[in-house]
Order: sequence, then C-alpha cells, then structure tokens
Amino acid sequence: MTKLSVNINKIATIRNARGGNNPDVAKVAMDCIRFGAHGITIHPRPDERHITTKDVYDLKERMLTGNGIEFNIEGYPDARYLKLIKETKPHQATLVPDPPDALTSNSGWDTEKNQLFLTDIVAELQSYGARVSIFLNPSIEMMGYAKQTGTNRIEFYTEPYASHYHIDKAESVKPYILAAKEAVKLGIGINAGHDLDLNNLRYLVSQIPEIEEVSIGHALICDALYLGLENTIQMYLRQLGK
Repeated sequence: MTKLSVNINKIATIRNARGGNNPDVAKVAMDCIRFGAHGITIHPRPDERHITTKDVYDLKERMLTGNGIEFNIEGYPDARYLKLIKETKPHQATLVPDPPDALTSNSGWDTEKNQLFLTDIVAELQSYGARVSIFLNPSIEMMGYAKQTGTNRIEFYTEPYASHYHIDKAESVKPYILAAKEAVKLGIGINAGHDLDLNNLRYLVSQIPEIEEVSIGHALICDALYLGLENTIQMYLRQLGK
C-alpha cells in the first residue's frame, strides 16, 4: 500500500500567526502518526515562514525516531539544508528546486542541466544516511538523467495532474504512467505530491500502484478544519487502499 506522509507546514503557519506554541507542531505530528499516518513531511524554508529550524530539531528529538515512522525533510539543497540533514538524519531528504522566495513548489528539477550539482548533493546526503528523492516533472527524459545522479527515488510534481483531473483524468495521468514505467525500468522508487486531495488521490494510485509514498499537506489540513484531523487522516488512508 502507498504510504501517507502528512506535511505539517500549515500547522506551523497557524502557530506563527500568533506566536507562542499553539498549535504545538510536534504534538500535531505525533497525533498524525497516532491517527494512522506513516510519516511526517516538513519543508523548513530559509525565511521560516512556517517550519522553523527549531521545529526540525524538536521533531527529531521528540517523536521521529524508530517505530517505522518516516521523517521526510524537503528543501532546496543549500548549506543550511545540508546541515539540517546531517545533524537530524531524517529517513528521507527530498530535493526541490525552489528559490528562497517561492510561495510553494511549482516545478520539478531539470536533471539534465543540474546533473553534476545533483549528483554531488545526492552522494553527500546519502553519506548522512538519508534516502534521497528528487522532485520531478513526469518526464521520461528527465527520469533518465535523474537515474544518473544516483538518487534513490523521485517525487512526481502532481499539480498538473490535479489541475486537469476534472477535465480529463485519463489524459491528465498519462504522462505520469509513462514516466513511472521508466522509473520502474531504471530501478528508481516513486513518491508523489502537490495538490493531491480526497477527490484525485485514489485514481492516481490506482493507475500507478508503484507509488511508494504520497506527501499531502495543504488539502489535508483544510479538510481537517471541517472533518477533524483523525477522521481526515483515516479518509486519506482509505483512498490509498487501507
């Protein structure tokens, strides 16, 4: 079954709006795991507009050790990010090509243009014990260059799929199916994330059962405002076939 990693950036955004520690980001992370999620994803941006550097260390210290829990840290691989990975040793490091001022991730890596850079970064992160995933558009060509970096996995950028799902879901998923077949042929693991929700998630994983993990934050937290966090996580797990 595809695993669910809950991105808790939005929880930190709410906390930061008022200062203090309400909601408690680490407690929410622990609750997500208690409610059935398989892992936690964070994206500690340099401006700390949601997840802070302190959050990263608190999460590692308080709950993300052992017990099969996946700790995934996303980010652009600058010196700050590399230091965080080295010192906190998450299970997975997901590399995104965002500039520091990006509102949210909006494209995958050009793995041809950045191949040498990514190859060095992947090797360094793996030396810290992290499984590495590269954020990627559904491109067979880019998949081939991703393979050459030595990455363990790729994470499909699924916003284009989500945006066109209600127009033509079969057509919207087609590039991902083709790229996934290439990933399997090359021996690269597959993750997926961005704009996945209760409407489009089941179809994606039914068409690409090789997806090992989905990372979902914004939609899941929005759903939780109406449905409650525990119920929402269970609903997402059911979409994944639990």
